[in-house]
Amino acid sequence: MPDSIKLLSTPRFRPFFLTQLAGAFNDNLYKNGLTIFIAFQAASVSQEESNTLVNIAAGLFILPFFLFSPIAGQLADKYEKSMLIRRIKLLEVGIMLLGAAAFMLQSPAMLVAMLFLMGTQSTLFGPVKYSLLPQALKPAELVGGNAMVEFGTFIAILAGLIVSVYLIGIGNYAIAIGVVVTACLGYWSSRGIPLLSAGDPELKISFNFPRQMLHIMQDARHNHSVFYSVMGISWFWFIGITYITQLPNFVRYELGGNEQVYVLLLALFSIGIGAGSFLCEKLSGRIVEIGLVPIGSLGLTLFGVDLYFNQDLAVTEELIGPTGFIAAGSSLRVCFDIIMLGVSGGMYIVPLYALVQQRSEVSKCSRVIAANNVLNAVFMVAASLYGLIALSAGVSIPMLFLIMALMNAAVAMFIFMLVPEFIMRLLIWLLVHSIYRVDKSGLENVPDEGPALLVCNHVSFVDALVLAGCIRRPIRFVMYYRIFQLPLLSFIFRTANAIPIAGAQEDPEMMERAFDQISAALQQGEIVCIFPEGKLTEDGEISAFRPGVSRVLQRDPVAVVPLALRGLWGSFFSRAYGSAMSRLLPRGMLSRIELVGGEPIDAGDASLERLQQQVLALRGSRR
Repeated sequence: MPDSIKLLSTPRFRPFFLTQLAGAFNDNLYKNGLTIFIAFQAASVSQEESNTLVNIAAGLFILPFFLFSPIAGQLADKYEKSMLIRRIKLLEVGIMLLGAAAFMLQSPAMLVAMLFLMGTQSTLFGPVKYSLLPQALKPAELVGGNAMVEFGTFIAILAGLIVSVYLIGIGNYAIAIGVVVTACLGYWSSRGIPLLSAGDPELKISFNFPRQMLHIMQDARHNHSVFYSVMGISWFWFIGITYITQLPNFVRYELGGNEQVYVLLLALFSIGIGAGSFLCEKLSGRIVEIGLVPIGSLGLTLFGVDLYFNQDLAVTEELIGPTGFIAAGSSLRVCFDIIMLGVSGGMYIVPLYALVQQRSEVSKCSRVIAANNVLNAVFMVAASLYGLIALSAGVSIPMLFLIMALMNAAVAMFIFMLVPEFIMRLLIWLLVHSIYRVDKSGLENVPDEGPALLVCNHVSFVDALVLAGCIRRPIRFVMYYRIFQLPLLSFIFRTANAIPIAGAQEDPEMMERAFDQISAALQQGEIVCIFPEGKLTEDGEISAFRPGVSRVLQRDPVAVVPLALRGLWGSFFSRAYGSAMSRLLPRGMLSRIELVGGEPIDAGDASLERLQQQVLALRGSRR
């Protein structure tokens, strides 16, 4: 069972999860009821008119995210979050009462107006929803919490669709009762959300939307990796909205399926999102592992392209159900592509949301989320326009999916070039999870925030990569400049902003510059890691610690966390056989290694002798 499932037993997460689940379900209960009616039950509506109406409906719902996100972000930062959520859910109850009246009166104008109001309520909820998680959850739970939220959102989409099909079949009064009852249940669950302090209670609310739009974009751009992660999230929603919006007509006109086939494919997509989210949690080792984002992006392109080359079903006037669909042509391959698109999406989106939450300033987190929602809305509107323009120009839905998959490859390359940290983390993840199996213990001693100095024994050329792949926080490594300059590893070390250092006799200027960079990093609250032996071990034993550690602590007296690597001696990257990397994988693939952390030591007690003894004790007899 994924660790994130256990969060449902905690009162700090369960009421919030149920609240957002009810909200997402209600949105889709209403929207999908309208969509299914247009696509499948309105006999007088042509395919062209159906395409137009479906895309307009999607655009109206997401337009408020663009219009009202600045004020939503300010409110979420200024006020206590549980109180704000309860008021937003009461607003949903009022909107759903109007929506119920629209269903009963069968008023198209009123039904469309409710889509806009529902989008407004969702706009207010969005910044609270995502900025709440880093407050309510422990750092090690952040990836799992986001996995649960993404899984719940797509399950709610699926459930809203399925229930709307049956309620519409019963009658308009049934779906009218359903949306009101669900809104009331959402408010009831919101009452259990614990108190969560405001991020910036002194913030003055501004209703100057253009100025606030500019300000929240500036907040998002303040951190380079956060901003481009927001761009990546927005691109995901461009892809997601395109698939979800076009899926009803794709099923009917390209696959010849009825609404039950639509439900089947949307179910597979939702299950895939959940599986990808939980797989992301498993593969990340409970850290925010953005190295999985390129893997997810690659899957979105590969399976999107395959979906285009996977259309050999004979479409007839009589629409087929799930049984006939499964028995026909390449339907199983279509199903596989759809579920793998979901898996890829889950692996892509969860680390990006977790990174935005982790690296945004606490006092501005909601406004950064609001900026994310604005950009999401822009990309969603663009997706609706893309669908409208492409289909109006005669492009088939499969071709529209193919173009989008190829665009995804170009967008991914662009983002990864701007933020090479994604590729750097991918290389680290591949190393840690393909060549080695790493057992970790004691890493909770590494502080979740604030400056600290890590000291570790130096066994191989990839010691820094192993540490970076196992410790939640970004680390500034201090390393001998010749290792820093190694091919391929140099790209990783430069991207990780490592600090090259040389001996006093080799390059005194580089050495002084390195100590200045170490001090600056510690004063900015970062974690710095030093391998105090100053060189790779020649025999697997720990050499005498050099005085550089003492010099660092004299200038910046921070806590020191001793670490020890076990089992790397004798591996491909060690000098056990003379030169490192001279014998190809002498211990085979997935050899077991260990990283062990010890209790933090105050700077005043961190003598070289004590640090060396602690590292030696942590390492034990296994080299």
